[in-house]
Amino acid sequence: MRGWDELDIILFSGDAYVDHPSFGAAVIGRILEAAGYRVAIVPQPDWHGDYRDFKKLGRPRLFFGISPGCMDSMVNKYTANRRLRSEDAYSPDGRHDLRPEYPTIVYSKILRELYPDVPIILGGIEASLRRLAHYDYWQDRLRPSILCDAPADIIIYGMGEKPILELARRIDAGEDIHQIHDIPQTVYLSADITPTADDIVLHSYEDCLKDKRSQAENFRHIEEQSNMMHAQRLLQKTGRSFVAVNPPYPPMTTEELDASFDLPYTRVPHLKYKGKRIPAYDMIRHSVNIHRGCFGGCSFCTISAHQGKFITCRSKESILREVKQVTQMDDFKGYLSDLGGPSANMYGMHGRNLNACEKCKRPSCIQPQICPNLNTDHSKLLNIYHAVDALPEIKKSFIGSGVRYDLLLYKSKDEKANRAAMEYTRELITRHVSGRLKVAPEHTSDRVLHLMRKPSFQQFYEFKRIFDRINREEGLRQQLIPYFISSHPGCTEADMAELANLTRKMGYKLEQVQDFTPTPMTVSTEMFYTGYDPYTLEPVVTAKTQKEKLAQREYFFWYKDKQQQHGDYRAKHHREEPKEEKRGRNRRRK
Repeated sequence: MRGWDELDIILFSGDAYVDHPSFGAAVIGRILEAAGYRVAIVPQPDWHGDYRDFKKLGRPRLFFGISPGCMDSMVNKYTANRRLRSEDAYSPDGRHDLRPEYPTIVYSKILRELYPDVPIILGGIEASLRRLAHYDYWQDRLRPSILCDAPADIIIYGMGEKPILELARRIDAGEDIHQIHDIPQTVYLSADITPTADDIVLHSYEDCLKDKRSQAENFRHIEEQSNMMHAQRLLQKTGRSFVAVNPPYPPMTTEELDASFDLPYTRVPHLKYKGKRIPAYDMIRHSVNIHRGCFGGCSFCTISAHQGKFITCRSKESILREVKQVTQMDDFKGYLSDLGGPSANMYGMHGRNLNACEKCKRPSCIQPQICPNLNTDHSKLLNIYHAVDALPEIKKSFIGSGVRYDLLLYKSKDEKANRAAMEYTRELITRHVSGRLKVAPEHTSDRVLHLMRKPSFQQFYEFKRIFDRINREEGLRQQLIPYFISSHPGCTEADMAELANLTRKMGYKLEQVQDFTPTPMTVSTEMFYTGYDPYTLEPVVTAKTQKEKLAQREYFFWYKDKQQQHGDYRAKHHREEPKEEKRGRNRRRK
């Protein structure tokens, strides 16, 4: 239909294809299309049998790209208890059988076998956060860079609009992929590297296998450099080669981010999924993302590792254009489900003295204290809310993203910023909450919270008092719902008993809870695996076995008897087999 006799680039995705700016494969496809390339996307190819899905579009002129999905495939598939999740949120009807474990590796091996001379480029969360030696919770072992397992040529880490365009341009100009080693935000494997004085040479993968403290020491450099404006190249010896991680691009400008979001997305799943439900799409179909990046630096979170800590905001005009697109959707009833971002209330925030930010190594701008250089003024964000709410098609815009209440409680020297924080707090509670406001104190123990890089639980008390007062004044009956984590490194059963006691006294019967899941490239995961805090190298005790983790989790549910607790746990973490499937399995076993 298009009159094409060949494709320039073919992208393989582990997710169902949704042409929406929240789905990575769609963004990269649209970015490359806008640059004039002929692009195809193959979502969730069948990796069994004759590999027909990998062959049906033939050989691309430039390269294959692999995006395993919006989540790490193992987090997407399994719970913290290593049980199969109830559904795959990024697959039609939540099906579990449409992607393999580690699709980055599986897809790469198939493509290399079929087309040995075509460049393969890796991107997405899975490759991005496994770019260096990392602990794999599901295999319970330290693994080398994913480039050592996936026969690909290069990784683009983080948000990939800039590096993918530069790489496509260079390959299109005839350069050999094996010689392109200078593009920022890329990772490659080479035996021909001589470290320079400007490089940071990490402990080798083999050294980290022998000594967990070496892995902990490495991680401090990895996190600092991924969050710096002007970073250094990282090198890690693995076998006879070096894994080289080039510094990231500077944060995108507002104009560049607008250009990415303003591409002609249809904002709907592909027609092949007609009549099928894609759970992740249902969550975001009527939401709008207004900025990129997060300077919270929470120990268990990968957002800053992937997007960086510096905030890039979309312009008001770009945001309003997308909101108007949402209002034109057939099923839109006037309610915007989320007007947010990685953290809802960081829009427009940055350092007052940007020169200081360019030299800063802190992974978090707000922990252990809010940086005095940070401008915490919520005025620009309020301006966005007012502009969106003024649209005649909008009945109400909700804030579904996480709100950092420590930013709202902070008293800076700037009185204008303090007044804006008070105004934002009242407006949030009175106009943008659908009966329940969810926040994430995560724990009650200040010692555990320090390891999590979260504020003291006293701040939750203070915010709850403000929340309750504003509800009384406005005649509202809304709830403040806290999120908590059990089994985080440093957390003991005594800490969980304290959490249960304090929340019980506050009248909570907790439901919004989770067991800590170690995911690649977070501080918490390094503490879990190595037993050390990467920044102090002090020992950290952690619940690791299933029995220890379950014992901590049970403190959340003090109001249920033991039998009820274990029944709920099994229901949540075990997928029920169809009876005929179970009978067949039992026959085979016999």
